[in-house]
Amino acid sequence: MTFNIHHGRGIDGKLDLRRIKDVIKSSRAEIIALNEVDKEFSFRSKYVDQALWLAENLQMNYVFGPTIHIKTKNRTRQYGNALLTRFPIESSCNHPFDFLPSFMENRGLLEVHVNINGKVISCFVTHLSFAPFLHQQQARFVLSKVRETDQPTILMGDWNMRPSSKSYSEVTQHLVDAKSSDGLDYTFPSKRPKVKLDYIFVSDGIKVIHAAAYTFNVLASDHLPFVAEMDVL
Repeated sequence: MTFNIHHGRGIDGKLDLRRIKDVIKSSRAEIIALNEVDKEFSFRSKYVDQALWLAENLQMNYVFGPTIHIKTKNRTRQYGNALLTRFPIESSCNHPFDFLPSFMENRGLLEVHVNINGKVISCFVTHLSFAPFLHQQQARFVLSKVRETDQPTILMGDWNMRPSSKSYSEVTQHLVDAKSSDGLDYTFPSKRPKVKLDYIFVSDGIKVIHAAAYTFNVLASDHLPFVAEMDVL
């Protein structure tokens, strides 16, 4: 599953992380990529460590990859990506996009190595800029990191792109898009989705069985999660 949770604030304007938890739980997903996750960030999310809260309430392992750090007297406020999983985590690394102009929102790539029944899988989580002039640069950086691993790979996140874009073409030269066979791909906006922004890509060694946007509770975020069932070969 890949899910932009909008720091737990739904499309109805209500802050309720329990709805995010319920969506994930009902899907029975075993690896979950999360975007727009707060860690003691501000009053908007009641200073909750959201990745930790979700991991504890879903009884999962997790890694948080901050992309924004704001130091105050009492805490370091952070925001970024996360990965939850039922499987053991072998290692992780957070790759900031340190090539971005200082006035742009910081973004990054979270890399997590997960042990699935004795086989290690490389999972990547990212959230790219909507601005075309930055998007391509970020996408190429992500692909460069993906190509460094020789393990089966799952790349997930809010890519802020359409299948007709140049970045999509570049990604799918190396990875397979876990597309819905039923055309149920649109993830944004959650209530009446008109575009696909959230993607799951896989490498050789992983077979996609089924994929679709997940509509358990369309109010939980401003994005729908996108879910893929797959086999590790």
